[in-house]
Amino acid sequence: MNVAIKAYKRKLDITNGRVDLSHGAGGRAMGQLIEGIFHKAFDNEWLRAGNDQSAFSVPGGRMVMTTDGYVVSPLFFPGGNIGTLAVHGTINDIAMAGAVPLYLSASFIIEEGFPLADLERIAESMGAASREAGVPIITGDTKVVERGKADGVFISTAGVGMVPAGLDLRSDAARPGDAVIVSGSIGDHGVAVMSKRENLEFDTDIVSDSAALHGLVAAMVEAGGQHIRLMRDPTRGGIAATLNEIAHQSKLGFHIDEEAIPLKPEVAAACEFLGLDPLNVANEGKLVVVVAPEGAEAVLAAMQAHPLGAEAALIGHAVADDHCFVQMATSFGGGRIVDWLSGEQLPRIC
Repeated sequence: MNVAIKAYKRKLDITNGRVDLSHGAGGRAMGQLIEGIFHKAFDNEWLRAGNDQSAFSVPGGRMVMTTDGYVVSPLFFPGGNIGTLAVHGTINDIAMAGAVPLYLSASFIIEEGFPLADLERIAESMGAASREAGVPIITGDTKVVERGKADGVFISTAGVGMVPAGLDLRSDAARPGDAVIVSGSIGDHGVAVMSKRENLEFDTDIVSDSAALHGLVAAMVEAGGQHIRLMRDPTRGGIAATLNEIAHQSKLGFHIDEEAIPLKPEVAAACEFLGLDPLNVANEGKLVVVVAPEGAEAVLAAMQAHPLGAEAALIGHAVADDHCFVQMATSFGGGRIVDWLSGEQLPRIC
């Protein structure tokens, strides 16, 4: 529930409305659904902060907790599967608070008739991903539903982590003049998944960027944690949705430079072929960080020295803007508004 809640003037039509795919796309419709139903029902100070995780104080420090659901289709794609995606995504939600991930849970909803060999392959890859990250899966649950009542397997996860002393990243903390840095090339995950969709299948060497980012985050915090305002992993809705969320939560705008945004030529070509804006395409192993200007150089250098941040680039700055617009200088020398999605571009991408 990470979408800013003050940007939606139209209310949900609770009496006659129905849930559609746009309500899970990470754009305006999803934010409207969260504001109109979930925030209204669960309202509290932690949800109102609008992050992918919530931090809370316990004896001995501050912890963060997050939960997520995974419904990606197809279940197996270049560079990963639904299991590795669940482990990496949950770890990353914890890491975006600057926290050290500690433990995970995993719950499986499995459709009757699902091949045991596929289930074992998913579970084995989840175990390997959690061991590699050093974040064990310590509890879980399994449910089986009748044939036709699900699509193979869905996975829900939860995670907890510990925030280093003195670190307090907040979604409303960006200030005019802050630097905006992205950790690497965008759009890889979305294009990798799309390349295996039955109705879109095409040949590409692009693989998902799915990865656990807590090691990269630890290096960034060590290099300039006191200057980091906030971090986000730009999953559904891509960096366009991420920057628009931050703009509304921090009540400012962003100016970004298209030429500075890392983008693989093959991803750009696939997006052009499919009529997609790469700024809207999902990522599962990248992060966006907003840094005070005096700390930008040190944080960027720490990112570029890490294997998962080698392509990191400064792509723009925060600016004072009452309209909370994200504006981009294009590679053709013009400019345009970067809006977030109002509908569904890529259903079931994570």
